[in-house]
Amino acid sequence: MNLVNLESVSHAYGPKPLLSDVSLGIEAGERIGVVGRNGGGKTTLLSVVAGAVKPDSGRVTHNRGLRVGLLSQRDDLDPRRTVHETVLGGRAEHEWAGDQAIREILANLIGDLDLESLVGDLSGGERRRTALARLLIDEHELIMLDEPTNHLDIEAIAWLAGHLAQRRSALLVVTHDRWFLDAVSTRTWEVVDGRVERYEGGYAAYVLAKAERARIAQAAEERRQNLMRKEIAWLRRGPPARTSKPKFRIEAAQALIADEPPARETVELMKFAAARLGRTVYDLEDVTLHAGGPDAGPLVLERCTYQFGPGDRIGLIGVNGSGKSSVLRLLADQVKPDAGRVVTGRTVRLAYLSQELADVDLTQRVLESVEQIRKYIQLGKKEWTASQLLERLGFKGEAQWKVVGDLSGGERRRLQLLRLLMDDPNVLLLDEPTNDLDIETLNELEDLLDGWPGTLVLVSHDRYFLERVADRCVALLGDGRLSMLPGGVDEYLERRAAGTAVTARVAGTAPAAAPAPESVEAPSGLSAKEERELRKELSRLERQLDKLSGQEEKLHAVMAEAASDYARLGELDGKLRDILNEKDAVEAEWLEVAERLGE
Repeated sequence: MNLVNLESVSHAYGPKPLLSDVSLGIEAGERIGVVGRNGGGKTTLLSVVAGAVKPDSGRVTHNRGLRVGLLSQRDDLDPRRTVHETVLGGRAEHEWAGDQAIREILANLIGDLDLESLVGDLSGGERRRTALARLLIDEHELIMLDEPTNHLDIEAIAWLAGHLAQRRSALLVVTHDRWFLDAVSTRTWEVVDGRVERYEGGYAAYVLAKAERARIAQAAEERRQNLMRKEIAWLRRGPPARTSKPKFRIEAAQALIADEPPARETVELMKFAAARLGRTVYDLEDVTLHAGGPDAGPLVLERCTYQFGPGDRIGLIGVNGSGKSSVLRLLADQVKPDAGRVVTGRTVRLAYLSQELADVDLTQRVLESVEQIRKYIQLGKKEWTASQLLERLGFKGEAQWKVVGDLSGGERRRLQLLRLLMDDPNVLLLDEPTNDLDIETLNELEDLLDGWPGTLVLVSHDRYFLERVADRCVALLGDGRLSMLPGGVDEYLERRAAGTAVTARVAGTAPAAAPAPESVEAPSGLSAKEERELRKELSRLERQLDKLSGQEEKLHAVMAEAASDYARLGELDGKLRDILNEKDAVEAEWLEVAERLGE
């Protein structure tokens, strides 16, 4: 039995219809992810389902006594109340302190807040987490969340996904976080052109099903066109046709695999990046850095030595407040290290996207603002005009002639990113580039960055985007180092859960760190001979990893050539799995040796 039913619901803001004759229902225990373009009606759909907005026409019915919890993008928290009063209400201390579920929610969402602080003194992100904690502590039959991952770090997002998957409540969630959608959703709704298209499964299943629907629709359209051609041929049977007829073909389902776009050509891009950048990009030499200046604020780096090389694509991970943005500002020369030095390559041409919106002329048109930087740019092997790039990032047709001052925050973010790319940089520092971008725009941005040659350092809480764009992950784990993560985000979460902070480098998967100074003493408990033996073992494992990485790249190339030979593809896939399993085993052995050395 449905908890909520929508019958022939329509709603519009001004002349734009956001929902048009929509009928659907939400069942008990169902978990639904809502996707669609910014401004397409996702938030409106949530508000209508919750009963917060009355539709222009149609009917919305709730089960009698239905308990609905709604997290909107703007909270209604009383600034005069404390965090304790807001989240826990009138619960006695022994009541909530003895409840493990409540303690877990408090620890993962507002564990860094003083419960006696006033809500009015909190930042926007802290208010958001407070509102989410209040909602999750209460019992609801239907939970509705609008962008719940905003202001959460990767660790908190992973916890929230697990928490929601374990609850019995039905869930309706709007988010651009594709990893989160896959983790929590059993169904996906796409709001498009006033309709709500429904798909089974999370984001990955939605993408596959949508592609299949598009293929079927294309085949149907081609059949209709063929019938039209026959009709035109009959009418023209007398004199010969003077115009050439369009050629159509019905593609088989296998074309979805056979026509798959090639993977990012990492080796080729790195060679091109090295030609533009030379050997040196950024070298950190014995750097100490505090987030608030010398000896002020939390420690970010302590006597850290690290190299960012040409063509590196690095994702920087850490909890909120760990200093990720401080590291980007250090590389951008906006802050100076407390000690040590940062060597910047002489050929570095930097573009830095910060979390703050850059100042642009608000009276200019969007296209003029971009063409002011450059009218053409070469991305990989293709040349793009400013207008073409604008269209790819969501500024289609007349939107390119909007006045900059009339743009929304998300549109200005896209414009800022595009202006940076048009300046033809060879080093990109991106701080939360996915903020305010919808999934369609994220896909286009990822595709653009796939062909961009240069060094990229990325900070993002969007796990899907991070894993899609970056080739390597580095973490700030509170130990003053940049810790390599061969296992990516999964390894980061495991280390956080275990409380370990092993800092290491794997050859072939990370930029080479400068050798440790000779004055550093051997780790406690190791003799000089034992240390030499361990370092020899470390070098052997690194050479083995390099060899396996080379085999993996060659195998990917062969698989791309054999994309239409499914028997051959299955055989190659088995070999690839064997290589990846061997690589995982070698990496695990490498980490064990590195940990014994204290690296």
